[in-house]
Amino acid sequence: FASVVYNKPLNRAQDSCAQRCGEQLGTCSCQATCQSLKTCCPDYTEFCLQISPYSGSLMGGKVFLIENTTFDASSVITCRFKQEIQTRGYLAQDGRARCISPLLYETGFIPFDVSTDGGVTFPYSGTWLSVHHSKVSDGEKCTLVNQTKWQYYGTPNTDGNLTLTWTQQALTETHINIEVWGYQETGDSYSENWSAEWKYLYTLAKKIPNNGKFSFIPVPAEGNYSTWDFGILRITPSSYPDGQSNVPAVWSSDHALAWHLGQDFRNDPNAWATAKCVEWEKKEEKLPDFMEEIIDCPCTLAQARADTGRFHTDYGCDIEKESVCTYHPGAVHCVRAIQASPRYAAGQQCCYDRTGAQILTHDSTGGSTPDRGHDWGSPPFLKPPRIPGFSHWLYDVISFYYCCLWSDNCHVYMKKRSSSDCRTYRPPRAASAFGDPHFLTFDGLNFTFKGHGEYTLVESDLTSLRVQGRTQQVHLPNGTGAQVTGLSAVAMQENNSDVIEVRYLNDYLQVLLNQKAVNFSEQSWLDLKGLFLHSTADQNITVMFSSGSGVELRGSGGFLTLTVLLPEKFMNHTQGLFGVMNGNMEDDYTFKNKTTMSVHASPQQVFEFGANWAVENGSSLFTYDTESLLNNFFYGEKHNASFLPVFVPYEDPADPLVKDMVSLCDSDPFCRFDVLTTRNLQVGNSTRRSHQNHKQLVENLKPVISCGWLGHPTNGTKNGTNYLLGSTIAFTCDEGYELTGAKERTCQVTGTWSGETPSC
Repeated sequence: FASVVYNKPLNRAQDSCAQRCGEQLGTCSCQATCQSLKTCCPDYTEFCLQISPYSGSLMGGKVFLIENTTFDASSVITCRFKQEIQTRGYLAQDGRARCISPLLYETGFIPFDVSTDGGVTFPYSGTWLSVHHSKVSDGEKCTLVNQTKWQYYGTPNTDGNLTLTWTQQALTETHINIEVWGYQETGDSYSENWSAEWKYLYTLAKKIPNNGKFSFIPVPAEGNYSTWDFGILRITPSSYPDGQSNVPAVWSSDHALAWHLGQDFRNDPNAWATAKCVEWEKKEEKLPDFMEEIIDCPCTLAQARADTGRFHTDYGCDIEKESVCTYHPGAVHCVRAIQASPRYAAGQQCCYDRTGAQILTHDSTGGSTPDRGHDWGSPPFLKPPRIPGFSHWLYDVISFYYCCLWSDNCHVYMKKRSSSDCRTYRPPRAASAFGDPHFLTFDGLNFTFKGHGEYTLVESDLTSLRVQGRTQQVHLPNGTGAQVTGLSAVAMQENNSDVIEVRYLNDYLQVLLNQKAVNFSEQSWLDLKGLFLHSTADQNITVMFSSGSGVELRGSGGFLTLTVLLPEKFMNHTQGLFGVMNGNMEDDYTFKNKTTMSVHASPQQVFEFGANWAVENGSSLFTYDTESLLNNFFYGEKHNASFLPVFVPYEDPADPLVKDMVSLCDSDPFCRFDVLTTRNLQVGNSTRRSHQNHKQLVENLKPVISCGWLGHPTNGTKNGTNYLLGSTIAFTCDEGYELTGAKERTCQVTGTWSGETPSC
């Protein structure tokens, strides 16, 4: 991975970046690192394209500018995505080319290349980021004003005008067409011939002025079109033929097409939807049971928000944004399992009430519902059931309209999409590093290792997971120049995933994806190879690997703070500075050669243990893209043996800083250590906060015992919906019935309910 330049005498003429972007050539480089190393081939900026915007919806139709190359006026521009999908490009007056993004059935970075000779050769190359349609900003879509009205149109008390608005500037022409498109999946479920298609249906409005607004009274669609109940609107310049693919376009959000359904729907929506709901139920009966292979939900809201490697906030129900949980009344927060299930690409969703307990569909329609199709899709995408967003709509959302929203058959839906409880959920283990580096292992050992170099924090033979940390000397504003080191960069990879490196540069986190800086200005969530990457507004970076392991990074007080979360399957499969994860801290000081050292070792011995885990060049995941990184870490030693730290800082009672330190740190040893070595209370405070956060995380991830759901007896009721250890459920019978069995049952340590099952 180390990009280093070897000077081989080679014919200059053949060292061109045409079709070679990302490669290291004989005499020069076409890799992203070449600019800071000043080793680029002369034509690097001509052939390796920078584009703006760099992302757009997978529905396509977005025009993007090629920023760094100007073309000859006679050029005929063709853009080609994934070597197969060609779209028209065009040259503007300024000599700069524009491409149009295509309709894709996948998300993530898509390679594209550009031809100037009408498609004979494609020497220019770049990447386009295809984004889940719901994750594209609202400004890029046209807006269905009062969207609920569109999706309930024709049901009781919903009629009149519908209005569509859009940003006029999004399309340059004076007149536009508005088209209706429908989505379908054909072929046999879970077979090779199962395929997905967006299809142009008809044009709703032709050659209308591009003034940003259109109102109409919908009429039932003609003929067969009225059978399409899930779709989308597309606005295109009216100079293009109806339904032509991959032309400049503004799409609406994908939605239930109630407004165009046939007269039979309008005459009796409840009967129409009931028939559809029953038909859906019959179809479901024939499909494989995906419930067995999806991950169980965390038992509590605290667990769900702490297990960031496997669960992520559901955008529709987010406690941080105080969003209204429309589909889950009574919930304050929902999360979705990040990874789709292995075989059927199904999704899990978990919702929680304000007490932090899980809400189950058996008790309330606000309960969490698992999904046959994961909303975010699942690699390798392209075919059902893995199409981002749309497969999910077809199996799990439009059916919710049939059964729950357009008719009164929600019990049918909930029977097929009932919540999983948390009896088999096992929380992950957490390890952290922060400050003047302090380490807290998966098993709870803590130590300080002030090495200067690059070290293996954790590696696992289970999934070839590797997380490596670089520590560097830190020069603090008060210029004490003490022997202080801290985490300055962390690099990671699992199996053959993309490589992510996070660096702390002057209070800013830089993220490298395969050696190239990532820009989060347009998208904060990236679907990458073998992992997902998320950046919050306040620069917290989370990497979620496909094994369910998670890595969280944030900058604090001049250093990186790192947390690694590993699921239970990694037990007995880890080594490195974070120790052997097995529930026993006694063997956490295990060296590369498998010998161990006592947990009561001296700071000097711990220093030797740390040095033993220095990374070797051949296995380094770091990018060396400056002279100083090359000299200090690539050509130099991986562990700088001449750097000798202060092992135990001296606490002088006469030192005025000590009084402030005691009131700030109280008994936190790491906080005290860092105040003394850095002579800086802010650094101490950051360390104290990181340490508290880790302790809180470990607390939130403690296993919780659940006894599973309990129903009410026939002809009776129950009181209570919490099924965790210590909870009591009380039962009563309806008038005229007598209770036999337990009046109350309590969840016991064994994970079973006390007492006999009651009946009335």
